[in-house]
Amino acid sequence: MEGGGTLPETLKEKPQLGHILPTSLEANGVKRSPWGFFCTGIVGGALVVVYAVATPFITPALRTICLPFVPATSKQIENVMKMLRCRRGSLVDIGSGDGRVVIAAAKEGFAAVGYELNPWLVWYSRYRAWQEGVHGSAKFYISDLWKVTFSQYSNVIIFGVPQMMLQLEKKLELELEDDARVIACRFPFPHWIPDHVNGEGIDTVWAYDVSTFRGREKRPTSMPLQLAIQVG
Repeated sequence: MEGGGTLPETLKEKPQLGHILPTSLEANGVKRSPWGFFCTGIVGGALVVVYAVATPFITPALRTICLPFVPATSKQIENVMKMLRCRRGSLVDIGSGDGRVVIAAAKEGFAAVGYELNPWLVWYSRYRAWQEGVHGSAKFYISDLWKVTFSQYSNVIIFGVPQMMLQLEKKLELELEDDARVIACRFPFPHWIPDHVNGEGIDTVWAYDVSTFRGREKRPTSMPLQLAIQVG
């Protein structure tokens, strides 16, 4: 009691037995089982792991210009492989996700590389490549695509989003050699005219040969002088 006083006599004489707490509860409050702490720790740890794993998958979709992770369908991969028939040389998948396109290309004999900003996806892709037996020809790197130069690749695969296609178009046009082919999935490039189109709906892929669109750019816009004289 406040002030160090004693309990009133009436309370001393007639204790209410029905309201007396067990000794263990009087001393420690509500008794907590060690299993409760253990379970709480397990649940808390699981939530931390889920957050750590899920955050890199989700946050790319929150950026202004990004490559959100949307797994390629089996039909999309099939259409990409059709565009690579009779093609040779190195191959790169820009924003390789879980690595399924790179792995499929490696199985077809390409020296394939995937660039992906999400480290969890890169590690998973490496594991899948090892599991599929193509880890020697399928390589994956953690990198921002805007910081990579693609001049050494003859075949470029991109599962892009509309907001980035114009900027990527300019980058590839400056970096790629004339014998390179660019294959766009889900969304075409805004200015290039595709040499080949395969599939429909979300499974559509567009193939662009660098030599073709560079040839169009070099084509004269006016009638040659000699021809003009003959016509005149």
